Amino acid sequence: MRLRGWFWIWTILLLSILAAFSYYVFRGSSLLLFLGMEGVILLALVYLIFFYHRIIKPIYLIGSGMELLKEQDFSSRLRPVGQADADRIVDVFNRMMGQLKNERLRLREQNHFLDLLIKASPMGVIILNLDKEVLSLNAASYKMLGLASPEEAIGKPLTQITSPLAAELALIPLHESQTIRLSDANIYKCTHSSFVNQGFQHSFYLVESLTKEVSIAEKKAYEKVIRMISHEVNNTTAGITSTLDTLESGLTGMEQEKEVGGILRVLIERCYRLSRFVTDYADVVRIPEPQLTNVSLNNLVVSSKRFMETICRNRNIKLLTELSESDLQVQIDASLFEQVLLNIIKNAAESIDRNGTVTIRTFADPPSIQITDTGRGIDKDTAGKLFTPFFSTKPNGQGIGLIFIREVLQKHHCTFSLHTDAEGLTHFRIVF
Repeated sequence: MRLRGWFWIWTILLLSILAAFSYYVFRGSSLLLFLGMEGVILLALVYLIFFYHRIIKPIYLIGSGMELLKEQDFSSRLRPVGQADADRIVDVFNRMMGQLKNERLRLREQNHFLDLLIKASPMGVIILNLDKEVLSLNAASYKMLGLASPEEAIGKPLTQITSPLAAELALIPLHESQTIRLSDANIYKCTHSSFVNQGFQHSFYLVESLTKEVSIAEKKAYEKVIRMISHEVNNTTAGITSTLDTLESGLTGMEQEKEVGGILRVLIERCYRLSRFVTDYADVVRIPEPQLTNVSLNNLVVSSKRFMETICRNRNIKLLTELSESDLQVQIDASLFEQVLLNIIKNAAESIDRNGTVTIRTFADPPSIQITDTGRGIDKDTAGKLFTPFFSTKPNGQGIGLIFIREVLQKHHCTFSLHTDAEGLTHFRIVF
């Protein structure tokens, strides 16, 4: 526009000067000479118009195209100017603009689809910026991290996010996958990879929850094992016990009745203990569905405390409660949940050698309960194995207490965690 405007300004100015010059110079001359001069001016005008259409207008056209590209206006098109060479440029330019428009639409649609896919994905997606800080994350990922909103993570490196999963993610090398089992019984398959955006490499994490699938597979496996063991042991012990009872009754009147009878009693009692041992495992498989009713959480804690006070007192362990002022009503199966609390308190007490403290706290927002002990604590290696079947840190442990707790809490749709903090206190927290 600027080039074309200046061209016409200088053209008009030049013709005006020529016209004025010819008038003053040739006004006294012959008419033929004056007309000849006017013809020269007219010819100059025709040549300038021809020069404009051949040179100036195509240059202006190219300049307009550059402005469209600069503004990234791919919807506009250039009009032909009636000049073959320039029109070929116009045609190529318009086709190029059409392709750019289609490519932009394709990329926008693709990016929009990817955004929707990431937001709706059940897998967690965490994208980092060049400073290894969280740039964005979808709803699934911040829920897996245990955060209330994305704002708690955006702009922070993973090591500064208060989440056990974030701490584990930060340890995964680039382009590697790891399966992470946390102390809250959750299992994740985590992949650390990267993509290139505008020439720079950005890291991202894919987090897939395997908790449900692994729990189902584990349950099917240990249910089958327990049923087989229970069937064989109970059948065997029943036969042995019956035979021993018959032998004991046949000793009446014999000289060695007391001595041999005592041995038979020990064997019979041992068979009963073995049967009860297997039954404990079978009970884990037969956990009933919870019958939900409104229960006062504070009253349930008080009842559990009374039941466990004697056991704790015998070990010089203080059993304390710090209850919420609110009357916390929760929908639970009181019988099953009381068994959970007793198991947790018992485990906490057994982790203390002597002269320790177990504290039970309840909270209103959100409704939750936390059992804290001053025992030996849980190291990192142990934390990842706590809720696996038959794993126990006790010398004579069966490894079914935490499995029972996990099954009951999952049936109640509670979230829970078990960890030792930096001060050496171990916390078992249950959130309703």
